[in-house]
Amino acid sequence: MSIAYTFGWRMQSEVLALETRQLDLAAGTIRLDPGSTKNDEGRVVYLTPELAALLAAHGERVVALSRDLGRVVPWLFPHFAKPHRGSQRQDFRKAWKSACKAAGYTGMLRHDFRRTAVRNMVNRSISERVAMTITGHKTRAVFDRYHIVSPADLRDAARKLAEPVSATMAATVGQVRPIRQKRTANAARG
Repeated sequence: MSIAYTFGWRMQSEVLALETRQLDLAAGTIRLDPGSTKNDEGRVVYLTPELAALLAAHGERVVALSRDLGRVVPWLFPHFAKPHRGSQRQDFRKAWKSACKAAGYTGMLRHDFRRTAVRNMVNRSISERVAMTITGHKTRAVFDRYHIVSPADLRDAARKLAEPVSATMAATVGQVRPIRQKRTANAARG
């Protein structure tokens, strides 16, 4: 879930479909192959230190599972319990519903991770084009639908608008030069 929360990737079709070969801890990247995403374009993202640590520990669990089963488990997020031990995890609806209920957030959608990731990136001043590349949004219109404006955003805007303009302009005093008007051909002759 941390991958979906951080990068806004789709849980079922992108995160749960990841294979261990797509994770490169040495380079600090994780990639989605072309053709495996909703828009068919591949993506490569760099891991945050927290994600790198989580995925390194998780990768060790997958290696141990492979050793226990006596076969390679290619999935980054396989089932660890019977009866599906070692097979690809297709869904996590029950676990999601239980986790939301335990946290007191019933009614949350798994897709909310995409909205949260977009919002977090924009609020951290990551350029919108870079954020769109990470999340896989192809159009600005769809990206904008995911960037939801909250009441806190509006309060912050009011706070910024209330700051004195003179403080902002004080730094530019002395740097502003008057605009010189171009002389026309007639004025030059006269």
